[in-house]
Amino acid sequence: MQHIPRLAFLLTLTAALAPLRAEEPDDQTLAPYFTVLSENSSAEALPLKSTDVRAAISGVIADVTVTQTYANTGDTPIEALYVFPASTRAAVHGLQMTIGDRVIEAQIQERQAAQATYAAAKAEGKSATLLEQQRPNVFQMSVAHILPGDEIRVVLRYTEFLEPTDRVYAFVFPAVVGPRYSRPKSVGPGAESWLANPYLPEGTPPPSAFSLSVQLEAGLPLQEVRCDSHPVKIDYRSKTSATIALQPGDRPAGDRDFILHYRLAGKKTASGLLIHQGENENFFLLMVQPPARLAPTEMPPREYVFVIDVSGSMSGFPLDTAKSLIRQLAGGLRPADRFNVILFASSASQLADRSLPATRENIDRALDLIDRQPGGGGTELTQGLEKAFALPGEEDVSRSIVVLTDGFISFETETFDLIRARLGRANLFAFGIGSSVNRFLIEGMAHAGQGEPFVVTHPDQAAATAARFARYISRPALTGLTLTFDGVKARDLEPPTLPDVFADRPVVAFGKFEGAPAGKITLRGRSGTGDFEQTLELAAATGSNPALPYLWARKRIQRLDDYNQLRSDPERVREVTSLGLTYHLLTARTSFVAVDSVVRNPGGAQNSESVKQPLALPQGVSNSAIGSVIPTTPEPEEWMIVLALAAVIAWSVLRRKKSCRP
Repeated sequence: MQHIPRLAFLLTLTAALAPLRAEEPDDQTLAPYFTVLSENSSAEALPLKSTDVRAAISGVIADVTVTQTYANTGDTPIEALYVFPASTRAAVHGLQMTIGDRVIEAQIQERQAAQATYAAAKAEGKSATLLEQQRPNVFQMSVAHILPGDEIRVVLRYTEFLEPTDRVYAFVFPAVVGPRYSRPKSVGPGAESWLANPYLPEGTPPPSAFSLSVQLEAGLPLQEVRCDSHPVKIDYRSKTSATIALQPGDRPAGDRDFILHYRLAGKKTASGLLIHQGENENFFLLMVQPPARLAPTEMPPREYVFVIDVSGSMSGFPLDTAKSLIRQLAGGLRPADRFNVILFASSASQLADRSLPATRENIDRALDLIDRQPGGGGTELTQGLEKAFALPGEEDVSRSIVVLTDGFISFETETFDLIRARLGRANLFAFGIGSSVNRFLIEGMAHAGQGEPFVVTHPDQAAATAARFARYISRPALTGLTLTFDGVKARDLEPPTLPDVFADRPVVAFGKFEGAPAGKITLRGRSGTGDFEQTLELAAATGSNPALPYLWARKRIQRLDDYNQLRSDPERVREVTSLGLTYHLLTARTSFVAVDSVVRNPGGAQNSESVKQPLALPQGVSNSAIGSVIPTTPEPEEWMIVLALAAVIAWSVLRRKKSCRP
């Protein structure tokens, strides 16, 4: 009997333990798991070979093309399943599949219809592609019947609006989906199979190649272009344009978000009006930069409740960064301010029953508590939020809840519901910490709390982000905002009402207008120096912006889905479905499906294996994020294997006998 490798030993133990885990009534958590790749398998274990991203930024609009290449080097036909991230603002409007010389354009269908179309094609032995939205920032691609020797290319197209903050624009391309903590099925929502996607052990590089380039045409002179997430080569083609491409490096590029920042000369922003005149509808996008804010001379007492994620996925860099942020934020509090700290993992605890004065002694006490957190356990975010909202408050004190997390959970909708239900009790701000945070959760929490999301992807950014947050909350830049229309009939505004502007960012509104581009749009509000007013002429607007219908529809879909998460309504569901079908957009209710006309695998599903593409853990995330430990002991001898399996079998027999006793 030959010596058995360690991975085979682990795989054998995992298979032996699986039935016992299935019998355990409380062990119902749907969590990701490590994958063990077999060298002897006849099927391709890593079907996704490469991802190539090409982004073209024109002004404030990014058009992005993502090409995924799937290949089968095994000797068995396969179906590839790949879970991948996306921007929360992406309006996905196109999908194309190429097999050899054949190019198949995908059709948009209702989700259930698209699934049925894909299943029928798969059963007939036809190659097909199905693109589904699992979250606004998580997609799943299914590619049926990749034959041995095949190379199938799938091209995804989306557009995105880039809104500056502090007069800095950011283009973000998420590269990997972090593992999601999911509650037990007995108490949580229904199971979602994508949550159990396999992951490679910590330190294993992404198994597929990743390349990215950006063509930037700002329209105004550029002052600065930088990328802090990846080494890049920047080629300035003119004062207003640049080409940015990834540099080959030692570290894999596909294990963290790609983040590109750029700033216009003179700290300008692309304010103004963009319009698009279509065959049946006309659209506009309004952007107005608010005036500079005055420093506040008098502020009411403030209370800050820091809700900090100390779960397993925060171990290491994310938790260290959270500690650094808290030190800086707490250190900036005034003696009249109060604060508290709530820690959450598998459960939640708090520093004090009531918020404490921001004295040096109390701040040191809080920092000592945080410093003693190693990071471990689940991610019961809602328990932490419940404790924060339940804290007793005081009159005339402005309470702000500051959440720090990587967001690796699956129950985002419950979190949004909780925040909306308690919105009158506090402001809420969300800090995402990690190289590949769950931006849907971070941005969704800020959206539900009518605040601003902040993301820290590297420890060096903590100080600057904390300082930006302090500036943000000092006082609003514009309040009481309204839009009026003179000589133009406008409708379907998004958002329907304009929120207060806290940060140094433009007021943004999408809408439709009827007839020729004529008339005026006036924005009115109040600033720190008095009344504010700015008027824009439609006749002077920049025309021919075909992305505007997609962006308007994406904005409306986001708002409707937010309400549906709070309380689902059949009429809103129908409207989201109609918007997806009308504007050819991927949504929670509509999917893309492409089907080849050629029967390539007679016998269909019976002659094909389904393979889930394993994902690399995001940079800085440890094995503890998915509750697994990779043993580092030497390879076991044969007697160790027999002993381990005997112990498993004996334990199983004893448990069965015990459960059968009266």
